[in-house]
Amino acid sequence: MAQQISDRRDIDFVLHEQLKVGEFSKHEKYAEFNRKTVDLIVNEARNLAVKEILPTRKEGDEHGCIYDKGKVTTPEVFKRPFELFKEGEWVAMPEDPEWGGQGMPRSVAMAASEYFNGANYSFMMYAGLTHGAGRLVENFGTDRQKKLFLKNMYTGKWTGTMLLTEPVAGSDVGRLETKAVPLGDGKYKITGQKIFISSGEHDLAENIVHPVLARIEGAPAGTKGISLFLVPKYRVTEDGSLDEFNDVNCAGIEEKMGIHGNATCTLSLGDKDDCVGELLGEENKGMRAMFLMMNEARLLVGMQGFATATASYIEAVNYAKERIQGRHLTKMLEKDAPAVPIIQHPDIRRKLMTMKVYVEAMRSLLYYTAWLEDRADVSGDDEVYTKNHGLIDLLIPIAKGYVTDRAFEVCNLGMQVFGGYGYTKEYPQEQLVRDCRITQIYEGTNGIQAMDLMGRKLGMKNGKLVMDLMGEINATISNARQQEKVKPYAETLEQAANRLGEAAMHLGKSAMSEKIMEAFAYSYPFMDVCGDVVMAWMLVWRASIAEEALTKAKKKDVAFYEGQIKSAQFFCNTVLPTTLGKINAILAMDGAAVEIDEASFIG
Repeated sequence: MAQQISDRRDIDFVLHEQLKVGEFSKHEKYAEFNRKTVDLIVNEARNLAVKEILPTRKEGDEHGCIYDKGKVTTPEVFKRPFELFKEGEWVAMPEDPEWGGQGMPRSVAMAASEYFNGANYSFMMYAGLTHGAGRLVENFGTDRQKKLFLKNMYTGKWTGTMLLTEPVAGSDVGRLETKAVPLGDGKYKITGQKIFISSGEHDLAENIVHPVLARIEGAPAGTKGISLFLVPKYRVTEDGSLDEFNDVNCAGIEEKMGIHGNATCTLSLGDKDDCVGELLGEENKGMRAMFLMMNEARLLVGMQGFATATASYIEAVNYAKERIQGRHLTKMLEKDAPAVPIIQHPDIRRKLMTMKVYVEAMRSLLYYTAWLEDRADVSGDDEVYTKNHGLIDLLIPIAKGYVTDRAFEVCNLGMQVFGGYGYTKEYPQEQLVRDCRITQIYEGTNGIQAMDLMGRKLGMKNGKLVMDLMGEINATISNARQQEKVKPYAETLEQAANRLGEAAMHLGKSAMSEKIMEAFAYSYPFMDVCGDVVMAWMLVWRASIAEEALTKAKKKDVAFYEGQIKSAQFFCNTVLPTTLGKINAILAMDGAAVEIDEASFIG
């Protein structure tokens, strides 16, 4: 089968027909990024991904990372593509070229990221976390810190991580025990242990820069007393050269179900009482700073899940077209009827259609979320800027939580299309399933994403974020109503969106009452129905563009555009009815899950 990891035609559709990213070139900031340049960028990303990174996926999984006396060796096949990745300046694609970035729109960077992560996202984590850590330095660092660290990080010469989780403080970050003792001049002695640190130790870069959450002696308890520190593996002198080892010790790496090519480390800080960090940002404002990276990291995790899903979908489609098995259903009684490709069997087509609609809608959502930041950056209008970032805040739990849930389902369906072969290592489906699974867990489990959506995001700015989102959805509905083929699906979307509004109000009121436990028991189903409505919105939006495009489409594009309308039809007619049933359950808000005696769970 051909080595494909994504759908270039659909990427172009989202970039140029749905989001019209070429229009950003009208603004000075993105003047050089016209359509031709955007297409060249995506071409180069695809070439690097397919030719250099994809071949590392299987071998990186089988070889994994090796831990020996505090050192971690990554798969040898990672070395060449990592150097090529750095040379191509892909680490910090949207960032200022002054610091080693390419200065491109984030929505365009998202397309490149899809190819890279679809090729091997355990490899990509080394660069992805580096970019996020670099943004912390850029946004909260002093001029001196930027000069010493930022370009080295954005160019990949040094890599970065995120040190939050501890043995006693997993999702409850406020309980962390890592301590910081002032040494003067903004320097602190750091002691503590961090666990589940992706890319925490490796041999791909000469230095690793760790943003670390810790509590300064005497600081308030909980998240209010957490500060953020910059702790490099090797200390950095004032002229930018590397100095002595900074007492950041890798105590081991995890043996995991998937992402074997990425080192998931336990890091011990200050075993010899000689780990020194410097304050990044203000004292006791560490969590606020870290949320900047966490939002980016959660969007990246959504991309990781989605990228495995789209790779699984493409593998499944190609296999279904080639795998000959069974007679056509209409010729089952004809003994001499030839066997046909399994894509001709109705149940396989249903599976592939389910995969198709989720992959298309997820791609649009992730690109749209990045596009919102681009639109905010070029607006020059404080109100537009605030509105767009509010939409991003609201969509992040869906882009991480809902997307990774559906991505795992897509990967499971991909394995099922392959049948028994999908469960073997001969084909990539079993690895895609294993690699995808962690995306539902790290960077805040999807249960936490659901609680964040319902408990924080719904009520922000007195519900303005939700109203702004509904305004965007209603604009799509209004446009789609004018088109004959898409109109019925616009009306179905409108019904679901209205019912979602009822559920949001109901849960919001319940969460402020004595029914708070019952309300939060339904936070996950609420995230589910929010995601369904957002998926339907994206698909109806896409279909309305496609119907208009069909009037002047070239022959080679007709099937693609007709397929967009079929995607909206399938989702609105087969998924949204179930969504409405879920909304009914939310409104009924049965309390069995929180009322049951704990002893009943063990029989």
